[in-house]
Amino acid sequence: MTGSRVVALGHYQPAKVLTNEDLAAMVDTTDEWIRSRVGIRTRHMAGPDEPVDELAYQAAGKALAGAGLTPDDIDLVLVATSTAIDRSPNMAARVAAKLGMGGGPAVMDINVVCSGFTHALATADHAIRAGSATRALVIGADKMTEITDWSDRTTCVLTGDGAGAAVVEACDEPGIGPVLWGSVPEMGNAVRIEGSPPVFAQEGQSVYRWTTSQLPPLARKVCEKAGITPEELAAVVLHQANLRIIEPLAAKIGAVNAVVARDVIESGNTSAASIPMALSKLVQRGEIPSGAPVLLFGFGGNLSYAGQVIHCP
Repeated sequence: MTGSRVVALGHYQPAKVLTNEDLAAMVDTTDEWIRSRVGIRTRHMAGPDEPVDELAYQAAGKALAGAGLTPDDIDLVLVATSTAIDRSPNMAARVAAKLGMGGGPAVMDINVVCSGFTHALATADHAIRAGSATRALVIGADKMTEITDWSDRTTCVLTGDGAGAAVVEACDEPGIGPVLWGSVPEMGNAVRIEGSPPVFAQEGQSVYRWTTSQLPPLARKVCEKAGITPEELAAVVLHQANLRIIEPLAAKIGAVNAVVARDVIESGNTSAASIPMALSKLVQRGEIPSGAPVLLFGFGGNLSYAGQVIHCP
């Protein structure tokens, strides 16, 4: 085998919905203020009985069903998350146990915050190309509301919970393009999840300037590495951070014919879950043809980024 491809997707969100009006009753904000600054209307909020591994498990089950596979068909489980409270067992091991995987898969968590899923997808692709795995379950899952400062109106309006999953398998014709990844370590403190208990905080203006000025040429370089032009993209799925970041960034990439994922409006910022969840919804609604090229580009915590072009399952 010379490559890998995404064969199925799945996503999961908790039933509880938190509206802008709900937030206005908690902090000094309004629906108009939130929509005008971040474009979010609602977000989903997990309960005490829905830890990160439960969110991941639900999305994983849907992806496996979509692929027509059993849990024992998987030999690598990767979970991208930055909201796992416990160190061990890690989220990947817990998901494997919940799924009843009897084949002894490799289990790893990847913490690159908002770009975690695209880092994990690249890692799965590399493992399959190297022959150390044949089928991987790649999950992005975060429970951001558990680490939110509900007294900070600049951040509490952003966060939501959820998970998205992809089944990746070996193939002769590569369906996952080369990754472009990196970071700006000296600016890593611009997005933080620190303390005990951990709390999410960020320097919003610094992140906004970095994403809208520095990332467009990097996203175009992802297309170049995949051997296509931005105009050929059928869809662009960026980290769902903030509508005021997504829309200008998508425009500067030059993907004039592409569907642009805007799941942030309904789901908020779900960190590592945002890209697979948004992609899964686009595919479920039939908005991207099977086999069409899709740009995935994650960015955020650590001021890290990772992106690749994939063929839509």
